[in-house]
Amino acid sequence: MTSVLEEAKALEGDIIADRRWLHEHPEIGFDLPQTTAYVAERLREIGLEPEEIVPGGLVATIGDPSAGRCFMLRADMDALPIKEETGLPFASPTDYMHACGHDTHTAMLLGAARILKGREAELPGCVKLMFQPDEEGCAPDEICGNEAMINAGVLENPHVDAATAIHLMPFDYRLGEIATRPGTGFSSIDDIDIVVHGKGGHGSRPHQLVDPFNIACHIFFGAQNLIARELDPNDQAVITFGAINGGTAANIVPDDVHLLGTLRTIDEGTRAHLKERMEAMCRGIAEGFGGSVDVRFLRGVPSVYNDPDLTDELIGYVEDLTGRPVTILDKPISGSDDMSVISQAVPTTYFVMGTGSEDEGVRYPVHNSRVVFDESVFVEGAAMTATMALRWLEARARDDKENER
Repeated sequence: MTSVLEEAKALEGDIIADRRWLHEHPEIGFDLPQTTAYVAERLREIGLEPEEIVPGGLVATIGDPSAGRCFMLRADMDALPIKEETGLPFASPTDYMHACGHDTHTAMLLGAARILKGREAELPGCVKLMFQPDEEGCAPDEICGNEAMINAGVLENPHVDAATAIHLMPFDYRLGEIATRPGTGFSSIDDIDIVVHGKGGHGSRPHQLVDPFNIACHIFFGAQNLIARELDPNDQAVITFGAINGGTAANIVPDDVHLLGTLRTIDEGTRAHLKERMEAMCRGIAEGFGGSVDVRFLRGVPSVYNDPDLTDELIGYVEDLTGRPVTILDKPISGSDDMSVISQAVPTTYFVMGTGSEDEGVRYPVHNSRVVFDESVFVEGAAMTATMALRWLEARARDDKENER
């Protein structure tokens, strides 16, 4: 019988073709009509019956849920509102781009689905495939795609016993490098939405105003001091602002200034403390300068938690498949992923796979308009995904037989 890696290699052309089509047709948020239609058709072609349980969110199962446990594989499908500048022949023609590699995740899971469907008769249980929308949080909704699909029942009927996912990473990881860590794997995220209210007027008369820019600048630097002076040096957190907006002319001070930032932490206690202190600091600074402020934390998700036992088990399967050691990260990744919501509900492991490091000549990381993903890792990514599901189910079936003796 052919190996999973050989089966994946035979599908390489299909995986690359799927990825390139998806890359050329990016969509964002929950609004993924072309993407879901394409993926659903691919799944139907191999005999599956995908169901769209939320807008842009597909679920399909392989195997018999009554024959054993259920292992879930997840891929995200949404893109980012970025104008692509790669020059690739299959580059996006729109103002959206798959700059975080979700097109590659989806294509690899489609490849894994073909492998698993071909081995369906030997599955001692079932594999659930989850293709989710809005991992990037671009939709104007209060929750991201992962939580929306949980609310719609993705973890039930059949009940999911464990889950995994892979994220491709250029720039920071060497080509083909696979990495994870037990415990916290990715940071939490809370978007910080701040509106500073002052009193506008003519720029030549600052004494008659309550300058919201002055307040905003003090809030900006105050946030950095929260990290510097209130964070345990052994802890890890980031507060970064990506947008500060206000005003229309050089000599007109507006009434309001808007700041939009992000808070990332790896500890839930630190997360709660910094949110509380950020709000108090903003209010104190604004009032100290005669203004006021509105602070909201938007669409927060917790940190990704890699179940230690599951992670150790899956690392073994991956190393058997590839013949290479998995890199154990010494600290969590500062980025975030809404797979965190599932990781708080069922045992989960999240892996990253490198597509080339800076030392290897890769110039751009994810979320950059020029980022390019090396397609040579797709075969191993699909094989790795299918292998983890197969071997996890086989191990549970062996355990159940031994317990029956």
